[in-house]
Formats: sequence, C-alpha cells, structure tokens
Amino acid sequence: MGSGETILIAGGSGLLGAPVARALDREGYRIRILTRRPDREPPRRDGYEVVRGDVEDEASLERALAGCMGVHISLRAGPTRESFDRVEHHGTARVARLARASGVRRLTYLSGMYVAGAAHLDRPAADEAKAAAEAAIRDSGVAHTIFRPTYFMETLPRHLRGGRAVVIGRQPHPLHMIAADDYARMVARAYALDEAADRTFYVQGREAFTIKEALDLYCRIVGPAMRVVTVAIPVMRIVDRLFMTGELGPTLDLMEVMQRTGEVGDPAPAWAVLGPPTTTLRAWCEARATDRQALSP
Repeated sequence: MGSGETILIAGGSGLLGAPVARALDREGYRIRILTRRPDREPPRRDGYEVVRGDVEDEASLERALAGCMGVHISLRAGPTRESFDRVEHHGTARVARLARASGVRRLTYLSGMYVAGAAHLDRPAADEAKAAAEAAIRDSGVAHTIFRPTYFMETLPRHLRGGRAVVIGRQPHPLHMIAADDYARMVARAYALDEAADRTFYVQGREAFTIKEALDLYCRIVGPAMRVVTVAIPVMRIVDRLFMTGELGPTLDLMEVMQRTGEVGDPAPAWAVLGPPTTTLRAWCEARATDRQALSP
C-alpha cells in the first residue's frame, strides 16, 4: 500500500488522469493534482490536494513536486504540432528533469500506441511528441513506467455527433479496447512493484472489436435511437477545415494511421507484471447506461 506517500498527477482532472488518481487513492497514496486553474477546482477536490502549476512553468513545478515520491504525467495538448511539441514533449521533459532534482523516486507516463513507429509508419504528431517525451524520461534517471495504450472505451462517446455515432474512415482492424479503470489499476500497481521499474508496457483489453462493432454495441445498450455511420477521412478533413478550425486534425491523423496499420504491441508483459484487465466492453456499456438513467429526470 502507499503508506501515505504523495504522488503528483499532471492531468489528474482529465478523462484518463482522474481514474488514475482514484486508483492511487485506493492504494493509500496522498494525491496532489497539478492544475493551471485551481479556481475551477474545489480546494480539496475528492479529498485531494490541488496546487496551481503548469508543465511549462518551472517554478510552479518545483513547488508542486516538493515532497512527492512519485509523479504521473497524463497531458493533453494540440491540435497543432507546435502545441504537442511544447506541452507533450518539452513539458514532460521538464517534469522528468525536475522530478530527478526533487528526489522523486518513480514516474509513470501515458504515452501512445504508435510511438515506437516502423519504417512504413508515419506517426501522428501527438506520438512524435510522445516519442521525444519518452526519451527525456529515460534520460532523466528516474525509475519509470511508460504505458502505450490501445483505444480506450471512454473514447466511444466522442464519436457521437447529432444523434449518430460516426466511424471515421473504414477502420477494418479489430482493437482490444481497454477501460480507463483497468489501465488506472495497472498504473497504481506499477508504483508498488520493482519489476515494473524502467519498463514500457503496451496496454490492451481482452476482447477485440472493430470501432464499428464497438459503437454498434454501445448504441444498442446506451443509445438505441442512435445510428452508426461511416464517414471517409478526406470528407472529415473538409468538415474539420470548414467548420472546426482544425480541431479534429490530430484525431484524423490517428484514424488514418489506425486505418492503415491497426493495433500494435504485445500486452502480455503488462498482464504478467501488473495483472490482466477485467472489464468487458458490454459491462462497460451497461455501466454507462446505468449512469445515464441515474442522471435522467
């Protein structure tokens, strides 16, 4: 158990950072959330300590890291290549360097599935920045665990647009989608295990679905009135340029690589060290449907 030691989470309020905070909390760690806007957070959100800071501000990072045994990095940047490089790459490198200087003993990082790349593979801009961030973490000398996840189940609701669930591109390849809670348990467990130090793990679920199959199941359980449609990537790029000022660019880049390449990486080492995932897609969808019903008037 965590014995009350403090872990700083950069990105602890996000879709994937918040489950990590909860998992670490359950393991007995004290949680410190780094945020640029503490005025938008309760003074002690979910019982956590909230501190003002930014991965681009060295002084605030030094204050936030003081007294921490660990730091988890789960950043969100974009949509421009410059933003990914500035926040994901250089922001992570800054955290890793200052973590070493502050005496932090363990660092965990949410990376990307396509970071390793291949001769035939054009990495998305986000994963280019994450590759540089991974290198900076390794160079820091801090014991670390890097996670390269496949598609998160929590991404499925983001496909919903105006009563439709949109599959971007053909996406013929099955993906072993992972629930954020299963991933979060792996992150929390990594802090307690020496054999997880200085390792890079691919994180995948047990079941394989194409994005269309996953959305079909999601709509049947959560939103029966919704219809699943497929829109070609070039068409989505036109929509993005005309109506969304390029906001979808990183997602479309990822979908293009995914359409061409499919899933990469072997999850067996992660399962062997950190334990296998337990959440099925059906169970995850049923939990979302229950949450939705609870919120209905």
